[in-house]
Amino acid sequence: MSAVGKFETTPQTRRRMSRQRSRDTGTEISLRKALHAQGHRFRVHRRPVKGLRREADIVFGPARVAVFVDGCFWHGCPEHATWPKNNAAFWRAKIEANQRRDADTDRQLTEAGWLSIRVWEHEDTESAATRISEHVRKRRSTCRA
Repeated sequence: MSAVGKFETTPQTRRRMSRQRSRDTGTEISLRKALHAQGHRFRVHRRPVKGLRREADIVFGPARVAVFVDGCFWHGCPEHATWPKNNAAFWRAKIEANQRRDADTDRQLTEAGWLSIRVWEHEDTESAATRISEHVRKRRSTCRA
């Protein structure tokens, strides 16, 4: 049995899943490059709020904006998520737990005065960067006022 549950995992599946990057994905890097080209400076892979054990992919500290780049499979994208047939109950529980954690993260950040922005891996990088940039600039201007 695998270490993750009561279901057997094939060596091929285990190998494929272990190669999935959890940080510095192609989408993340493209988004960071686009934001940098727009003149933004930010931190990567940081916890926005002390005591909250959740790490944002991109953090704009002074503006209090946390960006999360969510994979369609792992976070259950409404457009592209697929539900595996093997170990279906395990994967459904895993993905739904990820969605609950994401919602809880967004709630806790909002309560702490942060804006949480979620970007799906399939989104157009330039459009996502523009959307993020608008929020960051708006929040920076209200911080100074």
